[in-house]
Amino acid sequence: MKKLYSTLLILTIGFTSFAQRSDIREGDKYFAQAAYVDAATAYEKVNDKSKEVLQNLGDSYFYTNQMQNAVEVYDLLFLRHEAETTPEYKFRYAHALMATGNYVKADKYMNEVTGENWNHEEWASNLDTVAPHQFKYDQVMNNQSSSDFGIGFYGDRVAFASTRNQERPIYPWNKLPTLDLYSAAVDDEGELSDIVLFSDAINTDEHESSATFSTDGTVMFFDRTNEDRVKNEEGNRIAHISMYRAEKVDDEWTNVEKLPFSSENYSVEHPSLSADGSKLYFSSDMPGGSGSFDIYVVDVNEDGTYGEPRNLGPGVNTAHRDQFPFISSQDTLYFSSDGRQGFGNLDIYKSGGDFSESENLGKTINSGSDDFAFVIKEDQEKGFFASNRRGTDNLYQFVREDNELIPAPTKTDPTSGNQTIPVDGSKIYFDFDKATIKPESKPVLDSVVTYMNQYPNINVKVESHADARGTDKYNMDLSERRAAATVDYLVEHGIDRSRLTSQGYGESRPVNDCTEPTGCTNEQYAKNRRSTFVVSNRNTSAGDMDDTEMEEDMEDGN
Repeated sequence: MKKLYSTLLILTIGFTSFAQRSDIREGDKYFAQAAYVDAATAYEKVNDKSKEVLQNLGDSYFYTNQMQNAVEVYDLLFLRHEAETTPEYKFRYAHALMATGNYVKADKYMNEVTGENWNHEEWASNLDTVAPHQFKYDQVMNNQSSSDFGIGFYGDRVAFASTRNQERPIYPWNKLPTLDLYSAAVDDEGELSDIVLFSDAINTDEHESSATFSTDGTVMFFDRTNEDRVKNEEGNRIAHISMYRAEKVDDEWTNVEKLPFSSENYSVEHPSLSADGSKLYFSSDMPGGSGSFDIYVVDVNEDGTYGEPRNLGPGVNTAHRDQFPFISSQDTLYFSSDGRQGFGNLDIYKSGGDFSESENLGKTINSGSDDFAFVIKEDQEKGFFASNRRGTDNLYQFVREDNELIPAPTKTDPTSGNQTIPVDGSKIYFDFDKATIKPESKPVLDSVVTYMNQYPNINVKVESHADARGTDKYNMDLSERRAAATVDYLVEHGIDRSRLTSQGYGESRPVNDCTEPTGCTNEQYAKNRRSTFVVSNRNTSAGDMDDTEMEEDMEDGN
């Protein structure tokens, strides 16, 4: 009987091991094909995940915008294999952390990757004092598919790329149809109407996107994925992207030709034509760039020929992705990048003049997700952009306004001398050993929400504390949970997470001599059970900024 059990155990282990190897092989096959949805499904079945499996699974989530899942897998990867993990994984890990709001941890890895001093809280604080505009935006409606992006001006209409054509082949990367180009009318409420598919001269079974037009609407430049796949450095076959030009003759698009500086060996993409038609801006990973994708400009000659593409240089380009250029009627360049200090993944930036400097457009338009394909009519202060902040690529319309800073009132705390927010109420209570916001705490937090909405240039850092009863580690964890719960409440009530950070200090910062777990009354310990809202007042210049703070006692178990 023992021999039978032993045999069954050996067979079971053998079948399990075989199944695990099969799942890994299947995942590796899909990953090599950039079929990341299928790759993730296969890797998820693997119980004992190696470093390589964790890397590929984390990347599969990252590339399909499942950032919380990506963070959880990268967490495990770095817990087990940080010493062996190469910089590109730190880079993606940091961006996934930013997408989920953990800027403090993201800063650590971006510092290591870039060799620079990334400090999101300080950077975002300074940006609030210099950003010249605020943006009010709404999602463009009538989205009949899971992915629309790359909207551009087309006379009195718009053109955009979409996966809504169900007759197209399925793209393995995201399990959606390949992209086609459409035109549409759009009203003031952002409703698309009269949606028309461009002709077969433009659209094929490959991806088409990122259309830009001459002022008279007779010339179009656009992207198309190459039919031929070539091997990359890892030995995987991939299709690069080329740019095309088409002419409108007798109301039909014709004379479609690939631009001469396109290639089967690298991508040229995201064209944007200057208002006078003399320059074409685009993004490319051609040899000789700063790394990944850079932004270039090429002269468009009157005889239909082109000059030599010129790299816009380090004022615009980084070692990472610099894409989706748009040149406005005022010759201001707008583009997206994930290689600069930002809010996470692709942020929208602008550059003008000689393109020697670039600036982030700020938190009123950028998020922790990909924000890209920005276009604007400068004379109307209106435009469009794309973002996957809601899970998939969607189109947004915006109105741009001057960033008028409204002075925020404060009051002086008579005990500490600190400038405090004038919020009614003085205490937030927690049940013993809980991090749940109690009903009686909500009016105070609602007042914080009201204050932050009234003064949108104010950012808040929630600092939570505990008393000395409990171990150092337990109190630290408890204070962090309470700080996180406070932030979550503010976010749930409409405050953008990019305006909030949190940190727990445990019992390390008492306001009195109650530093031991015994010897004080409950009332004395209660003075150390508090939460502090540290606020940066953005109503002054960057060099003249005030830090104000508001302290609220928190009645809790530790």
